[in-house]
Amino acid sequence: MKAALEPNTPTLAANSASGWLNGFIGVLIFSGSLPATRFAVQELDPTFLTVARASIAGLLALCLLLASGERRPTRQQLLPLAVVALGVVLGFPLLTALALQYVTSAHSIVFLGLLPLATALFGVVRGGERPAAAFWAFSILGSLLVVGFALSQGLTASPQGDLLMLLAIVVCGLGYAEGAKLSRALGGWQVICWALVLSLPIMAIATLMYLPPSLTTISLPTWLSLGYVSLFSMLIGFVFWYRGLAQGGIAAVGQLQLLQPFFGLALAAGLLHEEVSPAMLGVTLAVILCVAGARRFAR
Repeated sequence: MKAALEPNTPTLAANSASGWLNGFIGVLIFSGSLPATRFAVQELDPTFLTVARASIAGLLALCLLLASGERRPTRQQLLPLAVVALGVVLGFPLLTALALQYVTSAHSIVFLGLLPLATALFGVVRGGERPAAAFWAFSILGSLLVVGFALSQGLTASPQGDLLMLLAIVVCGLGYAEGAKLSRALGGWQVICWALVLSLPIMAIATLMYLPPSLTTISLPTWLSLGYVSLFSMLIGFVFWYRGLAQGGIAAVGQLQLLQPFFGLALAAGLLHEEVSPAMLGVTLAVILCVAGARRFAR
């Protein structure tokens, strides 16, 4: 029995290391999503931004699938792909774009501290994972810190923005877990590509419906922001992210999302010149420490 198990040990370790690396690259890419979205909604309608980014990414995904000759998903895989599409192609981008009309990207980024817990919960429900009890203690503590910070800022100032961000976290966590589970059979980049293609007809029609009256008045930085969220946030980032979740485990690698607020706050301060208060930075660092503890007990 021991001899039979030994050859698999290096493989498992390699998959875990590869999963963490792919997950880390995905988080780095996603970190620019909210600052870019915040910049874009200053000139673009949030609904147009959502459907346009999905349409651009969907066309690129269609080209990739045709060029590689990928087999079509089975009938049983269509429903999970629809869940992925509703969660990360439509739900999260639209809800965050709407939220960023009411709150700054720096404030919204702190809510991303809830994503590891949401992803882990859906990883248990949809992925069949069973982290240790200590994992949940660290994850819940980190989430409470994030919620506590939001309450300290006064939800009455923008209840719409904070509620939209919370809803975005829920649908995103479901989309992450469902996509990671599906990636084990379909492949990481194939999952996001098929989800984009599945939603492309509706997104393309909606893009034409919500097209701005004049495109010439839109500034170059706004077009670049749209390009970033279309190419990197909607497509390339998910290639690494779903592969990482599938290789290293949904709950475990999902904890890397706690680095996203840290990177995002830095981008918000550097690119958008938004104020990052000491309290905002402090709670982000505290949550990162909590999820670092959760990571140790993820399996």
